[in-house]
Amino acid sequence: MTAGVDRSYAKALFSLAQELAQADAVGRGLDAAAALFANEPALRAVFGRPWITGAVKRNAAAEVAARLEGGPLLRDFLALVAARGRAEHLPGIAAAYRELVDAGARRVRGRVRTAIVLADGERMALAGRLSRVFGGKQVVLEEAVDGALLGGFVAEIGSLLVDGSLDGQLAALRERLVRGQG
Repeated sequence: MTAGVDRSYAKALFSLAQELAQADAVGRGLDAAAALFANEPALRAVFGRPWITGAVKRNAAAEVAARLEGGPLLRDFLALVAARGRAEHLPGIAAAYRELVDAGARRVRGRVRTAIVLADGERMALAGRLSRVFGGKQVVLEEAVDGALLGGFVAEIGSLLVDGSLDGQLAALRERLVRGQG
């Protein structure tokens, strides 16, 4: 149910932001608001208390938007979400909104784990190869160094897992050897 609520709010905001040619700017502001909400227990408490009136929550949300230097659309959206008692959905709404922006920009996001930090050329080459797998879509990678990997990389984009790690290659070799002996 919550994913449906998150997506509904995100679609409505995305539609308005596209009309105003502000999709990326609104997305950045929404991400910042969601991060602020996630990291500030006092803010979550204000929006989560049912005895605090919708008007007070709207004003608090407008203040948050002003601090984030969000425009009128972000301000009004955050005020609506707060007044409707949906502030706890902000992280999910932001994630759903990001997916809509990415789909519109022919972009996919993923995570890549590597044994060492990738050099710029390696990062660009990996993103280029993964881009071809995704039909030419731009691939935006979130990188993490995984000390448990012996070498190579493991990329996760949506449901696709690309294991180019030495660990994965050794496991595949081990499997072939086991099958060959059986």
